[in-house]
Amino acid sequence: MARVISVHRQRDHQFSKSPEQQITLIAGEGVQGDAHRGQTVKHRSRVARDPDQPNLRQVHLLHEELLDELRTQSFRIHPGDIGENILTRDLALLDLPEGTLLRIGEQAKLRITGLRNPCRQLNDFAPGLTDAVLARGPQGELVRKAGVMAVVENGGVVKAGDAISTELPENGKPLEPV
Repeated sequence: MARVISVHRQRDHQFSKSPEQQITLIAGEGVQGDAHRGQTVKHRSRVARDPDQPNLRQVHLLHEELLDELRTQSFRIHPGDIGENILTRDLALLDLPEGTLLRIGEQAKLRITGLRNPCRQLNDFAPGLTDAVLARGPQGELVRKAGVMAVVENGGVVKAGDAISTELPENGKPLEPV
């Protein structure tokens, strides 16, 4: 069964996020008390281009299986280190189509908007990490493994151990970076 392993937030614009007992999701905005919360984009590079664009990156979800993979490559990496708000287990996040709804815990509902595009800050955290979260698919296409981004459809409290269920869209498209 898909579940939440840990939750994180960070008030300031820092790369890593601090572990929390629980986080509160706010509909249309993101994680209460997190620097990326808001209806319009909060990532600094995107704000510089257009501060009025909608925030499609309110919540970052990452699969714990990626951390397992990175540890086999000798990376010392822990939950929250690469900026995720919600760390999951037993959920193939990267295989879900755009628009998938994730129901977490008793009330929270997220809609997946796209892939996290790995940035240079990964290498600042650990040299070689950017390359480690990228791969090539069967046709040579770039595969981004650094998790998915979502918007909050329905708010609620999320904590470790919460179950996650999925509702696939009728005509879901493959995920693209957002």
